[in-house]
Amino acid sequence: MAQHDPAPRDLAPHELRIVVAVEHARSFSGAARELGLTQSAVSHSVRGTERKLGAVLFERGRRGAVPTPAGERATAHARRVLRLLETLAAETRAAAGAGDTAAGSADAVTGPLRIAAFRSAALHLLPPALADLRARHPGIEPEVRVVRELGRGTAGEVADGRADIGIATVGTTSPVPAGLVGGVLVEEPYSFVHPAGHPAPRTLPLVDWAENCTSYTRDWWAEQDWIPRATTRTEDDGAVLAMVSAGHAMAIMPALSLTGAPPTVTVVDLGPGRPTRSVGYVTTPEQAGSLAVRALIRVLRARRAQG
Repeated sequence: MAQHDPAPRDLAPHELRIVVAVEHARSFSGAARELGLTQSAVSHSVRGTERKLGAVLFERGRRGAVPTPAGERATAHARRVLRLLETLAAETRAAAGAGDTAAGSADAVTGPLRIAAFRSAALHLLPPALADLRARHPGIEPEVRVVRELGRGTAGEVADGRADIGIATVGTTSPVPAGLVGGVLVEEPYSFVHPAGHPAPRTLPLVDWAENCTSYTRDWWAEQDWIPRATTRTEDDGAVLAMVSAGHAMAIMPALSLTGAPPTVTVVDLGPGRPTRSVGYVTTPEQAGSLAVRALIRVLRARRAQG
């Protein structure tokens, strides 16, 4: 009969928490302080985890503990597994408290719902939806973190286990990343924005911001001879709107960024061929089935249906 390796190969939750803490602190001593352990206990645990996984997770050196590519992947999975364990506990308690009825269990869910959103979505799309969410599910505690929609953006926060759901730019030009699921919530048009009352607004310099550029419909943009190259770039859309309002520039901006625009700004429809930006949600396959994430998606869709 074949002999089986008696050593357990599965990772325990405490081992996952230690890996996540080391990645966060970028040091074994920092992780030890965070978890209330000794540095030797943290080092011993990480070495054991590396043996079980068959990969080095951290490069040890003068810069502290720097995750290897394998370590970055392992940490992302560890966060997602730990979050799933929290969801398991919360939804099990909710089902037990509601008599295991599907109708009552969602209302009984308690605890945080971690949301990553880019700035204009966090300011204008989420607040009314979160008000509805709290009214329907008072036990859910939304935690919103603003993330720049650059590089991996909000979807990267979800993939890495730092958020349960992300409000992201999605659609044909920005597909949902592999391994995640999602859908479009809002199709927002771009408009020409200039200082109110300016006699020749198209002669003004164009101001832009980094997050905006990746969302343009490039073919449309290239065909517009009247739009100059941006000569000024700001940190975010709020700064763009402030510059336009002060009479210093013109801009091409999406609808969410123009919510509550001051009367010193004129917003001009760009017509039927205007570019649009798709704003939606992304989440992991496992969190897509969780009660809290499903509840938020429902209220976001209901808000969209209301116009």
